[in-house]
Amino acid sequence: MPQALDRRLIAVKPITVPTTGRGVHRDIERGTERGIPLQVKVTAPVDGTDLPVLVFSHGNAWSMDGYGPLVDRWAAAGFVVVQPTHLDSRRHGIGLDDPRFATIWRIRIADLHAVLDHLDDILDGADDHVPGLSARVDASRVAVVGHSWGGQSAAALLGARVLNAEGTPGEDFTHPSVTAGALIATTGTGDTLTPFALEHLPFMRPDYTTMSTPALVVAGGEDRSAMSTRGPDWFTDAYHLSPAPKRLLTIADGEHTLGGIAGEAVRETSDEDPERVALVADAVAAYLLDVLGDDTSAWQDLRQRASVSSGAFSIDSK
Repeated sequence: MPQALDRRLIAVKPITVPTTGRGVHRDIERGTERGIPLQVKVTAPVDGTDLPVLVFSHGNAWSMDGYGPLVDRWAAAGFVVVQPTHLDSRRHGIGLDDPRFATIWRIRIADLHAVLDHLDDILDGADDHVPGLSARVDASRVAVVGHSWGGQSAAALLGARVLNAEGTPGEDFTHPSVTAGALIATTGTGDTLTPFALEHLPFMRPDYTTMSTPALVVAGGEDRSAMSTRGPDWFTDAYHLSPAPKRLLTIADGEHTLGGIAGEAVRETSDEDPERVALVADAVAAYLLDVLGDDTSAWQDLRQRASVSSGAFSIDSK
């Protein structure tokens, strides 16, 4: 079983981040409309200094309240974790048939930019409940991490672009403050999309050839998506098609939620396994601490574990 966490953590929510263009919430019964604010949750250790920042983009329909098994382990490892709630969250009720859905992929990326552009304000807001937190953060060391759709959103800040129907790359969404990232169970190339994905998710056409920022790609060996006609190798495209330096963690029996990373006993989880969740969380933390210049020992320990794991997981680098 995963080791219990003994480092004290604190979480602050919601903190509202200034942004525009996030659409409106329509209350049909009341006949009213109101803007949908961008809100985030900040989770941090109560001790420590020079803490790096990890901005996490959730998968489709989730929110800042999900992914506790990952976030707590990242904060315990010394990260200040910032989780925005994107427009596709269930709490906003924007489904595939809503005309606003077509632009949510862009708004997700804009959300991440807004978080990074207003990071000082977010930390100041957290200071109201965690006095002195902003002074303990090293804002020069920032990483973005995402799961599933959140992985594609995070990849855009690392340099990936979105191809249109003609195969032409779209605009560059990289952010200058991001120095590393991790993509968990993230969309592959769009040339094998199913008819459903082509109709409803045409933005699921990432171009990783321009994603030059260092990143860890995490893929499950049993992750079979209904959005692609390919098998689990689809989720390794971000590693194989992007320029170095990159690392790939493949978890042999992992499915799309990799043991339940969004939370314990949630309905999306098809391969409940707390040890697998801990592996994902600890691998991301170890990788980021390594590339951000904090600590190389945890990553070296993980590589040693991989060498004796009897194929349970493997690590590749380029």
